[in-house]
Amino acid sequence: MLTTLIVLGTPALLVVVVSLPWWLPDRIVALRARVFARINGDEGIPVPGDLVGVDRFREVYSHPAAGGRSEGAALSDLFWYWLSPGPEMHQEHLEAGERYDAVARVTRALLAVPRAEAEELARRCAARTLDGVRGLVRLRDLMMPLWAEFSYELVFAEPCPRAARDLIAANANDVVTSLKCTGLRHMGRRERLTRYLLGRLSRVRVPLPPGLTPLQQAHYLQGAFFNTAVVQMSEAMAHLLLVLARHPDVQHRARTGDARYLDQVIAETMRLYPLFGIAHRITTGDIRLDERTTIPTGSVLCFNYPEFHRAGFTDPGRFDPDRFDPARSERPVKELNHIPFGVAANRPCPAWRLAPIAMRAVAREVLDRYVLDSSVSHTRSLPSRGPCLLTPLDAPHRPRLALAYLRVRDRWEDVWRGLVQLVLGSYMVWDARRQRLCEHHFTSEPENRHARSDSRPDSRHGS
Repeated sequence: MLTTLIVLGTPALLVVVVSLPWWLPDRIVALRARVFARINGDEGIPVPGDLVGVDRFREVYSHPAAGGRSEGAALSDLFWYWLSPGPEMHQEHLEAGERYDAVARVTRALLAVPRAEAEELARRCAARTLDGVRGLVRLRDLMMPLWAEFSYELVFAEPCPRAARDLIAANANDVVTSLKCTGLRHMGRRERLTRYLLGRLSRVRVPLPPGLTPLQQAHYLQGAFFNTAVVQMSEAMAHLLLVLARHPDVQHRARTGDARYLDQVIAETMRLYPLFGIAHRITTGDIRLDERTTIPTGSVLCFNYPEFHRAGFTDPGRFDPDRFDPARSERPVKELNHIPFGVAANRPCPAWRLAPIAMRAVAREVLDRYVLDSSVSHTRSLPSRGPCLLTPLDAPHRPRLALAYLRVRDRWEDVWRGLVQLVLGSYMVWDARRQRLCEHHFTSEPENRHARSDSRPDSRHGS
């Protein structure tokens, strides 16, 4: 191709360069998928897929034998790598048993906040975060300190100091950046938060799980409340605000309408942009599908949330909050393929009640202050972090030039970002499989199985 361009001359080369943002990102995504599949192997039974269709997704997901979390799946090595330090204490990855039950009880107690109190806490955190903000922002970056403060107050029942907020946000940002493969992980940054939490254990507002060492208790808090909670809520709000920015009619109706419509907007956002991509579960027993077909013990089931959320909807890629209006829905709302917080029979997200309450309060605070505009592409993984223009309601609203700039910048960023994700993602998948954190944890001596953490000397800056 280079020879052809040289022959054709500078005009042809210029055309190719200018056209890069319109064709190269898709090629890179396809290449990344092939590289990841090659590195990661053929592990996993896709659900829905040839073996388990959409119609049996909930049934298999809810099966008692579909409850293994980490042990026996090579995919777990990758998630443990990204969630370090202390992935063995992360509630999502603890195997069923007394330890999980103890941790889950504490999580439920910390999340058991009255509705009015949760709304006021979310509103107060949003007001502090938004004070003085205007112009072009990255929505995920804007939301990260907000949810850092929110999570801190849930855990410690006191205002979040600025230094603690910065530690939590830096930790959460490092986790999500590595998950998106837009940057390497930095263990030193994460371990600073671990050390801070070790000094605060006595201030947690409910008793921590018994039988754990102080380090295990700190890792539990870090994983559940200062990794997952902050990352997921920041991502969820970035998606919600970006759909409002990209759909002015929906934004106007959400600002002026009743709370029920905003709830529909949140539901449709989480359908189209679910926070979970693939949830893998390891079968702890056989799952009999019919007289001839059985999923054997030890199988890795890969539940595909985006595919399930698209099944059964007309024009599933279109954003349409009216899908969740009982008077307009294609089927009863409760029967729609929509499980943003998982299923009740298989460890649903413990924040399934609190998260929508807090999101609604923050969205209302934003809508009461700003008109939102954006022209960037919107994907589930949101590696761009959600560029958006915030214009105060009482200021002149002239977004045309800013939207043109955002559109061009986003296209070119896609090119560079895609190349970075290809290189760094391939490296981190390889490095995770090399370190085999999960495999080594479960093959170690019994007394060490719950005490390991990712403290390799070469892992401080990305490896």
